[in-house]
Amino acid sequence: MENKRTCLYDKHVALGALISPFGGFDMPIQYSNIVDEHNAVRQACGVFDVSHMGEVLVTGAESEKFVNHIFTNDVTGAPDGKIYYGMMCHPSGGVVDDLLVYKMAPQRYFLVINASNIDKDVAWIMEHAKAFDVVVEHQSDKYGEVAVQGPKTEEIIERVLGIPCKELAFYTCKELEYNGETIIISRTGYTGEDGFELYGSHAFTNEVWDKLLASGEVKPCGLGCRDTLRFEVGLPLYGDELTDDITPLEAGLGIFVKLEKDFIGKEALAAQKSEGLKRKIVGIELKDKAIPRHGYEVEADGKVVGVVTTGYNSISTGKSVCMAMVDIEYAKLDTEVAVRIRKKVFPGVVTKKRFYDKNYKK
Repeated sequence: MENKRTCLYDKHVALGALISPFGGFDMPIQYSNIVDEHNAVRQACGVFDVSHMGEVLVTGAESEKFVNHIFTNDVTGAPDGKIYYGMMCHPSGGVVDDLLVYKMAPQRYFLVINASNIDKDVAWIMEHAKAFDVVVEHQSDKYGEVAVQGPKTEEIIERVLGIPCKELAFYTCKELEYNGETIIISRTGYTGEDGFELYGSHAFTNEVWDKLLASGEVKPCGLGCRDTLRFEVGLPLYGDELTDDITPLEAGLGIFVKLEKDFIGKEALAAQKSEGLKRKIVGIELKDKAIPRHGYEVEADGKVVGVVTTGYNSISTGKSVCMAMVDIEYAKLDTEVAVRIRKKVFPGVVTKKRFYDKNYKK
């Protein structure tokens, strides 16, 4: 089956981007190089094409009840414009997907899901919606999306695009009219920096992309540095730190799991919490410059005690670090472990998953 292409695909090709498959789409991995793009976001402003993400609209009399039923976080009584991060779980507690839920208005919720899971997620949502008085609309083909990220983003969006955004708090959104269409802007992102995500028609997405690049102040960024940026601040990637077999608690995301309400997977997660975790995602810093990659084994006491989920030589810190799923008895901070990289074993120590401090606007 051929990969899909976003509404900005031709622009990526024209810019000479390295294109590679991701989540069923042909996506730009880098334009200049990952280090330059990464640093542009940390220091100034970068723009990402994230039109591959999926969007689902849930409306109707029981929309709040339904969203709470399929979502680990609690949207009860949420103010309009509030955004929540959380997971949809299987009855086993494993994760169907992690997602953002936008409370747009009473009885109207906008769900943003991962590209690689769109078909699975939509089928799952539609199946569970049958028992509720709701309407579920799959809107992924309708929307383009760009993420504009970095410390200079707020000022650039207001001046270059003429879109007022400075009043938005972190994890809030609003709808507004732009050239005759309704767009959504949210103060969200996946980089650990301040930034915004803009949703609108394919024409709007192309216009925004062109204006930002024409300004000369915004660097086009690929999915390569999107991964290095999110990794440094300890944000999970579905397929690595979250899967059908990894629960939110094992991933260290219990803060987004509200066990005081009912949702699919609650019983399994409550049991896991009361019995105690058997394994957990941790950070590991190697004492060497060798790079730990996804799938490499973590060893301690002469045995395999875990596996690397994501690893890099961190661009912002210069350290060789990784996130890894390890047996719980090796999950404490400062525990000495090692990572097997090909035939050699490199010593390291368990650290926090956040290797670089987030710089969100308070």
